[in-house]
Amino acid sequence: MSIEAKQYINGEWTGSASGQRATRENPSNINETIGNYPLASAEETNAAIEAAHRALPAWKAMPWPARSEILHRAANILDENKEELARLMTREMGKPIAEARGELKRGVVLLRYYAGEGMRPSGEVFPASDGKTLLYSNRIPLGVVGIITPWNFPVAIPLWKMAPALIYGNTVVWKPAEPSSITGFALMQLLEKAGFPKGVINMVAGNGAIVGQCITSHPLVHGISFTGSNDVGRKVALAAVERGVKYQLEMGGKNPTIVAADADMRKAVDLTLSAAMRFAGQKCTATSRVIVEESIVPAFTEMIVEKARSIKLSDPLEDDCYLGPVVTQTQHSNILASVGRSAKNGASLLTGGKAPDGKQGYFIEPTIFGRVDPSSELGQREIFGPVLGIIPARNLEHALELANDVKFGLSAAIFSRDISRILKFIKSAEAGMIKINGETAGVEPHAPFGGLKQSSSHSREQGRAAIEFFTSIQTIAISPADDQ
Repeated sequence: MSIEAKQYINGEWTGSASGQRATRENPSNINETIGNYPLASAEETNAAIEAAHRALPAWKAMPWPARSEILHRAANILDENKEELARLMTREMGKPIAEARGELKRGVVLLRYYAGEGMRPSGEVFPASDGKTLLYSNRIPLGVVGIITPWNFPVAIPLWKMAPALIYGNTVVWKPAEPSSITGFALMQLLEKAGFPKGVINMVAGNGAIVGQCITSHPLVHGISFTGSNDVGRKVALAAVERGVKYQLEMGGKNPTIVAADADMRKAVDLTLSAAMRFAGQKCTATSRVIVEESIVPAFTEMIVEKARSIKLSDPLEDDCYLGPVVTQTQHSNILASVGRSAKNGASLLTGGKAPDGKQGYFIEPTIFGRVDPSSELGQREIFGPVLGIIPARNLEHALELANDVKFGLSAAIFSRDISRILKFIKSAEAGMIKINGETAGVEPHAPFGGLKQSSSHSREQGRAAIEFFTSIQTIAISPADDQ
């Protein structure tokens, strides 16, 4: 059954005024149409922003525990409907169903976590020098917040932005990425049932050059939280700086895993391959470079290539799917073009590197390169596909130099049993998230998430850290009216 998605503005479901719509096909079976979604105009985006502005005074005046109750209801509704939404996500994006289910569970946890924030202190009391004044601070909302999210985590990322924005008293205008607009529509349908007042959450889908630009430039938007590409992130930052509003960026990664000579080889192979290949490598925290000490390069290479060749490309709705398709034809073409350039420019293609025969979707074989030049495209640029490059290193010091020699700094991992090597890695790795004997992908929903260098604006998402972005600190001094 084809889904006709709508946009949600001021508590009403509408199509686009122009009638323009776009279609989504199933990336694992391009002959199946999932549905279509409206392409919002600048006028409709502005209407959503104005609705959020009108709803702001009543929402921020609502007691925190009352906002908490609404988020609790949203969590329960999402929990009751998570299987249906997971299956839709898999059909629209190609994410293996087990991973989609995991993402929905994470979404429920995020809503419940931030519902709990409604019962926590929001300020501090300070001693006043005169001994008479009550001096304290309070957290106040930014106002209307624009939220622009990517397609690869179409439930978790919107919720880890929207839930804190809402509990701290902001209203929201949300733009999902086009390839996940139908999943976004379904998520918004569930959130509506939780009972948010009209205008508190608004969703507009469509082209980033129109909808995104309106959100970032509108004078009534007081904060922008963006996850996506570096090119777009820079434009978001410039627009926010020009208006003097708060912005938060999470962008690309070129995440390294170091495998030391003393590592548990089997564990390093299994988890490195998982971080590189699951969800077809379409995670900003995916491992795309594995830096291996020279003495174990032959053994490590043999083991990881053998395991990669055993991976079956399958329908992502199958419970045991390990590697499904990439999300769009454009993504498919770009990845294969990058693979072709890398092979032409001297990297050794050890396995994969092509689209498999007989598949009616955007599948790419798990691809591993050896002898990767650290300064090459494969060593420096985010591919965002099931592609892994093996880079030899003379020793740990050389491995750290290679790991840090990119413009990104999101996540980094090391496999080692040596505590001194581990401590040196923790101290030296230029990444916002550090993993020891674990894969680069993934972080607990209650822990801060974010990167260094060009991976981030250096703010943090998730957990208690979210309050730093979505609120401002107000300092209050109350002195006696009379001299006493």
